[in-house]
Formats: sequence, C-alpha cells, structure tokens
Amino acid sequence: PWAALAGAGGGYGGSKSGSGGRRPAVTVILPVYNAECWLDECLKSLQEQDFQGSMELSVFNDASTDNSINIIEKWRVLLEAVGIQVCVGGHCSPQPRGVGFAKNRAVGQSSGSFLCFLDADDVMMPQRIRLQWEVATQHPKCIVGCQVRREPEEATERYTRWINSLTNEQLVTQVFTSHGPTVIMPTWFCSREWFCHVGRFDEGGKGTPEDLLYFYEHLRKGGEVFRVDQCLLLYRYHPQATTHSVLEETIWKHRLLFLEERVLGHWTSFTIWNAGKQGRKLFRSLSPTNQKKVIAFCDVDNNKITKGFYTYEESKETPRPKIPIIHFRDASPPFIICVKLDLTGGQFEENLSQLNLKEGVDYHHLN
Repeated sequence: PWAALAGAGGGYGGSKSGSGGRRPAVTVILPVYNAECWLDECLKSLQEQDFQGSMELSVFNDASTDNSINIIEKWRVLLEAVGIQVCVGGHCSPQPRGVGFAKNRAVGQSSGSFLCFLDADDVMMPQRIRLQWEVATQHPKCIVGCQVRREPEEATERYTRWINSLTNEQLVTQVFTSHGPTVIMPTWFCSREWFCHVGRFDEGGKGTPEDLLYFYEHLRKGGEVFRVDQCLLLYRYHPQATTHSVLEETIWKHRLLFLEERVLGHWTSFTIWNAGKQGRKLFRSLSPTNQKKVIAFCDVDNNKITKGFYTYEESKETPRPKIPIIHFRDASPPFIICVKLDLTGGQFEENLSQLNLKEGVDYHHLN
C-alpha cells in the first residue's frame, strides 16, 4: 500500500536515481513547499552527515511556486556524487496539499529501513543520523528525537527549554501539554516497519496538527519515546512556518480528548489545580461524565479560595453544580494541573514538590 502512494494526487513521479538495487539503511524524509531560501543549507547538512551506512533522500515537492525544484535538482547531483540515493516526487496542482500529504508521499516513494524526518527550513548537525540510528536499531517501537538549538535563540525560550530538558519519564507523562509532542516532529527518527504499523499522517491539510495526531496514535499502539541528549538540529522559527496555521482551539480539542481517553477514563475522581481561567476552561470542556468526577479546584490565590466554590452557570442541571475551591495543601490527588510551567520563578514548581507526588500517577500537566 505504501508503494502505491508514490506520486499520487496529480503528482509527477517519485524519480529515483543511484539506488543500484540496494535498500538504503536510512531515508531522510523531506517535504518541500516554497523553501528556496533554506534548502541549500538544509541539504548541505545531509551531505555532511558522518553516518557510514547507506542513505537516501526522499523529497516531495508540494506544489512549490518558487525555485525549490531547481535547487533540489542541483543537490540531487551533489548528493549522488557522495553515494546518497535521491528520490524526488511532487505535484503541480494550484494549491499545496499539506505537510501530512507530502510526508506520506515521501515515505511511500522511498525504501530505507529507517526514516529520518527533516523540515526544509532546518539544519542537521553532522552526527544526527548516526546517533539516532544507533538508538533506533535497539528500540524498534520507538520514536527517537533529540535536543535542538532554536534560531533565533530568543524565540520561544520556554518551549525550547521544555523540549531539551524533559526527563525520560516526562517524555511520556507530559504528552498532554499545549506544547504538543514531547519530541518535536523535525527530530523524529524511527523504523519504517514501526511507522507503517502506526499508520499514515492525517492529510487534512492546512490547519491540521498531523504530527500531534500521529504521535497520539503512536502512543495508543504501545510506542516508546526517546531523546538523544545532544543538540542535533538547528530548529528555525519564522512567520512562514506551517505550525502557525494550526489554531490553538484545534490543538485543545485533540489534547482534551486524549486526556479523557488515557487518564480521566481511569480515574474515579480528581482535583483541578487552578481555579482561574484555564482551570474553569478545562472543567467546561470535559464530558459530563468527567465533570462529575471533579471534587474540587485548588489554588494559592486567597481571593479565589475565599469565594469558596465555582458555580457552573452553563449547566442545564438545577440547581447549578458548585465545585469547592480550596488551598492546594488541603487538596486531594490526583490532579490535572492547569498552571503554566516555568513562569513563576520556580514558586509553582516548589509548591508541587512539597506534596511529594509522582508525575504520571498522582498528577498530569495540561498547560
């Protein structure tokens, strides 16, 4: 079924060269849409990899209207000269079909045993493929990520710290936060066999969080998550990035459904940590079944605590449900925590640590 994907959707191929009938060890998956200003640096970083195994580049051009395809063809010659197989597909439709579509086609037209995902605006460090391949060969059901360096450095500082500092356990427990996948998509490395077992990327196009949806399905099927604790990618931030097309409410909806499926469905009661805007939003967004499991809101704000309770005015029940608001030291776990991390100078984190709770058992972070 994967081979049938190559060039589908009004495409012009999946033209391979330099393969000689050998199956490459690693395929670099590169979706491209109007990336002319970044492609030279991106593809040079592939040329400079120190991995000694066989490599393939699979590019899918998603209806670019700039000079991207000519740059790709220039690099085809340069990469083949150093023994890297190149496969180029794409389509010339009036509109791009989206990142999920392009990545699926790039996978489908390629043949490497392992897949290394790369965005056209990012740059790999020379050791990236080698170090991630060493881990992935030992962990066949794993998505392997890595630490990153943001460019510009001052962009998304909290997010970058989060990406780079999660513990091995938190790579699994913090999958519900607004940051999205705990290993970011441009750092993903996994076996082709496992990728195909999980399934394809969602092809909903612009505004679809295809990486988040795939990551959730990976976890549902028992997949593991690992991060190489070295900076192996220059991760660019700029206004044209496709990330900006995904609405916050779309992400919220998918996160909430996954939280209810993976956590709340197994709890009989819980406390929401934050009696403010974010905590109340969570309560209002829950299914009626899970709303009834909320035994309290907890907070540190005396003004909120003094009110005594939160009245759910939108409820169709009579009388309206009233949820107690208490101090966090008086609250009972488990908690869903709706307080943003890394924003209070360590005060929130200190309060949480005082309770001697276990993340992933006694609490989960949502923000």
